[in-house]
Amino acid sequence: MKEFKNLISSAAPLDAANVDTDQIIPKNFLKRIERTGFGQFLFYEWRFDMQGKENPEFVLNKKEFKDAKILLARDNFGCGSSREHAPWALQDYGFTVIIAPSFADIFYNNCFQNGILPIVLSSKNVDALFQHTLANPSAQYEIDLPSQKVISKDNSALQFSFEIRAALKEKLLKGLDDIGWTLQFANEIEHYEKNLQISFN
Repeated sequence: MKEFKNLISSAAPLDAANVDTDQIIPKNFLKRIERTGFGQFLFYEWRFDMQGKENPEFVLNKKEFKDAKILLARDNFGCGSSREHAPWALQDYGFTVIIAPSFADIFYNNCFQNGILPIVLSSKNVDALFQHTLANPSAQYEIDLPSQKVISKDNSALQFSFEIRAALKEKLLKGLDDIGWTLQFANEIEHYEKNLQISFN
């Protein structure tokens, strides 16, 4: 997993609430055993029509948003099943940051396990980002994890602080999932186990 500290990117405004994991990655595409390759199926039923052609009205198919690494979303993003394929698909497609007023709990935690930063802002602040992005599709935003800020690069009035649990922040800064975090303490764990064996003997 890559370290995350700072990102400057445009944003794609997905103006829909209660986007569930089956909409993010439909269940018929869950047959792969790797974590990669799911990006092509992201929001498949919205991105493509019945013939497999791109829906020109869907936000990710619009030229101005195709290279965005930030996804703007609405309330309760990532609800539904607990499938980890959802953040796999988002990351594989190219998203590194998701900004929304709220996330489903399991999806929120799965993001951190896969190098995605989910940012919770108030509905008012998310609205402001949507309005600015829709009016200025090429607008760039800086995501500064160390200072916990979302900063518009062309509108100084759009600067928002966000909260994040210290442990989750540290994992992203170091590029570690739960397993990687635990392996940092391999020597201490080994020492503890040796002492435990001695005490039982």
